[in-house]
Amino acid sequence: MGLVVQKYGGSSVADAEGIKRVAKRIVDAKKNGHQVVVVVSAMGDTTDELIDLAEQVSPIPAGREFDMLLTAGERISMALLAMAIKNLGHEAQSFTGSQAGVITDSVHNKARIIDVTPGRIRTALDEGNIAIVAGFQGVSQDKKDITTLGRGGSDTTAVALAAALDAEVCEIYTDVDGVFTADPRVVKKAKKIDWISFEDMLELAASGSKVLLHRCVEYARRYNIPIHVRSSFSGLQGTWVSNEPHAEQGARKVEQAIISGVAHDTSEAKITVVGVPDKPGEAAAIFRAVADAEINIDMIVQNVSAASTGLTDISFTLPKAEGRKAIDALEKAKAAIGFESLRYDDQIGKISLVGAGMKTNPGVTASFFQALSDAGVNIELISTSEIRISVVTRADDVNEAVTAVHTAFGLDSDSDEAVVYGGTGR
Repeated sequence: MGLVVQKYGGSSVADAEGIKRVAKRIVDAKKNGHQVVVVVSAMGDTTDELIDLAEQVSPIPAGREFDMLLTAGERISMALLAMAIKNLGHEAQSFTGSQAGVITDSVHNKARIIDVTPGRIRTALDEGNIAIVAGFQGVSQDKKDITTLGRGGSDTTAVALAAALDAEVCEIYTDVDGVFTADPRVVKKAKKIDWISFEDMLELAASGSKVLLHRCVEYARRYNIPIHVRSSFSGLQGTWVSNEPHAEQGARKVEQAIISGVAHDTSEAKITVVGVPDKPGEAAAIFRAVADAEINIDMIVQNVSAASTGLTDISFTLPKAEGRKAIDALEKAKAAIGFESLRYDDQIGKISLVGAGMKTNPGVTASFFQALSDAGVNIELISTSEIRISVVTRADDVNEAVTAVHTAFGLDSDSDEAVVYGGTGR
């Protein structure tokens, strides 16, 4: 039996009972002959509580010290889990991100992994120990400062370690039984997916699916690391994410389903740049100002220029948390660009239909928009790729829109409702 990397989210280790339950699962994997590396998140809502505490002390916490604070949550989890494993008669060693060899760039609060040098992890495994690593954190390559990886950081830590250690699989344990065709909190009849390709999972993750984050799936695809999404609260098989169906499924990929699922995201806002001169270079100047502020954007739409004025409007979506920063950056560039005004709207939601099969199946687009029309949902922006259609609507319409599209494409389950064991689905 080979090496496996297991990752447990905050809801899985939310309290002492949860930690003991996770410890037993880890020990079972060890007894089955595996070498086991475990990545843990902070307990329950610890990270949110630390963020609230920091904001009470300082309205704009300094990046370096903010990271030092936030990494405390994972260090608590790893130490407690190591204690619980030792109580079960097995040796475990805990490591911070820096001790585990997770090397990052110097961007605080959203660092990216540059390299993983897991020498101490390998030594612990060779000595017969279970290695436990604090997720969500690393150490900067140049200044040797503690850094955090941002949203989904523990998932990314787990996959990066799996790649560096040449693991057989990276198991992501969460509070739902796998990847579903929609968020089971919104669509009670969502189906669990047994297997999904990296390509489709990337689109679902980028479109708002919370079970796996985009960076984690991207890393797994790059290094061809199979991901097994399971619940730490049950013994069900879960969902495999890989290039091909996993051997354990006893299945072969005959023809992929037309639609993999429906994702939604209410964490974005929309900025409209009004009265932009319709000439070469204006869009580049707008998005250069946004890029220089280190803000990622999602959907972009430019209206047709008005013949009488020669002006146009450009709308784009971005994370709500970056809204104020984007507005400030564009205001500073207003004179140079020459636009008239800015509009900001954070009461929007994005709904996305994902599936590689839609490339060769005519009528998918028409059915998607018909379902939204029948549900009385108005569309503000549209974006498409070969395997995805995304629209922006009012935030209040998101749940109804997701349910309508899910039903229209025959994704509703005939069996019992999906179980959500607790937490946020990660």
